[in-house]
This record gives sequence, C-alpha cells and structure tokens, in this order.
Amino acid sequence: MAKSMISIQVKLFATLRRQYPDLGIGEAMSVAVPDEATIADLVERLNLPDGQVKVVFVNGTIRQKDHGLSEGDEVGIFPPVGGG
Repeated sequence: MAKSMISIQVKLFATLRRQYPDLGIGEAMSVAVPDEATIADLVERLNLPDGQVKVVFVNGTIRQKDHGLSEGDEVGIFPPVGGG
C-alpha cells in the first residue's frame, strides 16, 4: 500500500540555495513528502548536505531534525552562518 503524501512549502537560504539554482531569493518551492516525514527525511529528499543544514524553522519555530511535518507546513532551512 502506497503512503499518502503531503505538500509543504520550503525556502532555502544562503549557500543552500545553490542546490536549486532556478529558485529565486526568498522563493518557496512546493515539496511532496510522505505524511510521516520528518525534517531529516526532507533534508535527504532535497539532497542537501547534512553537515550544511544548521537551523530549520517550521511555521516560524526552530525545530529539531526528528520533528514531524504536516500538510501545508512552511519550512525554512539555513546553513551555518559565518561572519566577522
């Protein structure tokens, strides 16, 4: 039996946007994931380098990689930020 899928909106920030060069700055992309997917599953599905994902917001709240996703969630994924 096939798992049902949910649709979420994902924004990639800073260097992570390079993984999707057609994605405009601040532009969200719709991603379908299984209804039991976690942030870790999403990162894998998007083929993002795990070591390059530092902070993930779901609906404006920082969440850990084991956080479950729901239909319509808005996810922002940030890499480590350097400065000086």
